[in-house]
Amino acid sequence: MATFTLAKALNDGLRKAMEDDPKVLIMGEDVGKLGGVFRVTDGLQKDFGEDRVIDTPLAESGIIGTAIGMAMRGYRPVCEIQFDGFVYPAFDQIVSQLAKVHYRSRGKIKMPVTIRIPFGGGIGAVEHHSESPEAYFAHTAGLKVVACSNPADAYHMIRQSIASDDPIIFLEPKRRYWEKADFDPAAEPGPLHQARVVRPGSDVTVVAYGPMVKVALDAATAAEEDGRHLEVIDLRTLSPLDSGTVVESVRRTGRLVVVHEAPTTLGMGSELAARVTEQAFYSLEAPVLRVGGFDTPYPPSRLEEDFLPDLDRVLDAVDRSLAF
Repeated sequence: MATFTLAKALNDGLRKAMEDDPKVLIMGEDVGKLGGVFRVTDGLQKDFGEDRVIDTPLAESGIIGTAIGMAMRGYRPVCEIQFDGFVYPAFDQIVSQLAKVHYRSRGKIKMPVTIRIPFGGGIGAVEHHSESPEAYFAHTAGLKVVACSNPADAYHMIRQSIASDDPIIFLEPKRRYWEKADFDPAAEPGPLHQARVVRPGSDVTVVAYGPMVKVALDAATAAEEDGRHLEVIDLRTLSPLDSGTVVESVRRTGRLVVVHEAPTTLGMGSELAARVTEQAFYSLEAPVLRVGGFDTPYPPSRLEEDFLPDLDRVLDAVDRSLAF
């Protein structure tokens, strides 16, 4: 066992992937000499050289377009989008090309491209630096979308993503980069595209992913003082969505609250509400409730604590669910 921050776990996972496969390379803005704005790629260019850790121009469309061409030639590019809101110039390449090449080629061409995106708020930044664009990508057929929430998952999931032959959007909760946890890097990881019950409970199922998992766990700890036992599920993957784990939990608890930073309308909570209603309608004791960001552009930093879901808003949703 060793203690890692989430950022250090990602760094070690990237390093191990590069050691294991010489076709793995990293590319992005300031990923080399600087080591990334969050220092996730720190030291990798020094150890693997400028041909494998490539500082690119400030052109996200060019980064992804280049990665697509390299994947066609047998490489496994790992692209970093410096901040979540910077991904939109690359959106056409991701949706129109990356997501479709495997299908378009009738399976002949694989697209083993991993796109790392630090996402979400909580660091006192502004729009374009604090957004949650995951629903755009989860809606796009041909892409897989994963979101780590802790150092152990960060280490294992980045390696699993790079090893996959599918294009993967890899979401990193930037506000959690510096949080620490103990884990054994040699331990066998679970399946990449499977949700995990991170805290058992019997009264309400609370589902979250990425930065909101910690908020959900804090809410469960607070609720226990009132004799309420919340079951917390970390989705881990948004596409394909492991709704089976959620449905199984709801059949036991009868209630579901979904938490995410992204605006509530048409977010992941909407999809989960639909699936649970379809598959476990007669188990529900209350409507599925969603706790999310407001349907506005991301606010100035001095207002973000009012925008982001917090412990009080999660507990309020739990109270409303139990009141039915």
